[in-house]
Amino acid sequence: METKQHEKNFMSWYFDFNLLYRILIGMVIGAILGITLGNNILWIAPFGDLFVRLLKMIVMPIIISTLICGAASISPATVGKIGTRIVVIYLITSAFAVLIGLLAGFIFHPSADLSGFALATVAGKEVASMSVVDTFLNIVPTNVFKAVNDAQVLPVIFFSIIFGLGVSYLIVSDDEKLQKSGNTILNFFTGVSEVMTKMVTGIMQYAPIGVLSLIAVVFAKQGPKVVGSLGMVVAAAFTGYLIQILFVYVGMVSLFGLKPKRFWHEARNPFVTGLGTRSSYGTLPVTMTAAENLGVSKDIYSFSLPLGATINMDGTAIYQGVCATFIALTATGVGLTAAQMGTIVITATLISIGTAGIPGAGAIMLLMVLDSIGLKVEAGTAVAGAYAMILGIDAILDMGRTALNVTGDLASTTCVAKSLHEIDMSVWNDK
Repeated sequence: METKQHEKNFMSWYFDFNLLYRILIGMVIGAILGITLGNNILWIAPFGDLFVRLLKMIVMPIIISTLICGAASISPATVGKIGTRIVVIYLITSAFAVLIGLLAGFIFHPSADLSGFALATVAGKEVASMSVVDTFLNIVPTNVFKAVNDAQVLPVIFFSIIFGLGVSYLIVSDDEKLQKSGNTILNFFTGVSEVMTKMVTGIMQYAPIGVLSLIAVVFAKQGPKVVGSLGMVVAAAFTGYLIQILFVYVGMVSLFGLKPKRFWHEARNPFVTGLGTRSSYGTLPVTMTAAENLGVSKDIYSFSLPLGATINMDGTAIYQGVCATFIALTATGVGLTAAQMGTIVITATLISIGTAGIPGAGAIMLLMVLDSIGLKVEAGTAVAGAYAMILGIDAILDMGRTALNVTGDLASTTCVAKSLHEIDMSVWNDK
């Protein structure tokens, strides 16, 4: 009995400690080791490379499983006018968020000098040379299995969404055999999605060690000068978050004839909770309470808020725009082209459908965005070095983007309820 208790508690000091703090501590220790030991710490690099490989390993299964499940759940055939309206608003706000992220990246122009790494001089050339028409045409895969094998993100996203919609129509079919087939397929991919979520959670437990190693290598090669660069990334991201709240959410609430001050009185609770939990799912009970206090019908928020925790990731979309700009400037020395920006808008908006509402998921989705513009995260390159720097501060960025995500869920839900006359307007006169 004593042996079992000893085994149970052997690593509890590590796993029971808040992941956010562990990653931040790993970043600090990695920076200290890199600065003090210099090239003598480069032997630690494989531990960071392992973390990157673990993340890349799960990218395609996550895209396929979560998007199929998400698309199957949002089909207008099953959710009618409520589902159609909420999904359209979620996608529109996500598209605005990506644009704001790119704008913030353009204004702040965050970059770092990683001259000690191999620059990605070739990466992105193919995407940069493509026209907007080619970019859209390449979304449709001619061979989906080849697209998966080659890690072509946009074609896989497109196929997964179409496949998911097809599954949803099987589920609502009058043919019992087709219904059974549709439910079997959905249950399978739901199971895969749940497994991938567990794998993400497990891999993120290794994140402090991986980040420590990656940051140690960056500081060993570049020294403390990269700190200012990371500060610019944080400033750009949080500026984007603030713009999204003030102009998109406040503007949207006002457009639907609602009082922004009354909205924020309730929205501040899920906002602060999102900052602390870094999980849209974990904040869901608080967001639902806020919706109820705003007079939103339970029939509306009981559907739209859980859906929003799955597919509405405005904070993550801003994060993608800022971080992609930073990594592109750092790795190539030049900014993003119009074609690359267009690709990011499309990819990040669609990826928001498949982003899991759990801590750290945005960092994994960033890999997909980088792949879509030809910036591959390969060991020893400037892309990997810049990505490592982002991972080092991802916990800070994640707090803001989660808070924004849940605020966007509540704003969109409230506006849809108002448009359908499913809201008690008397509560809006209370405060």
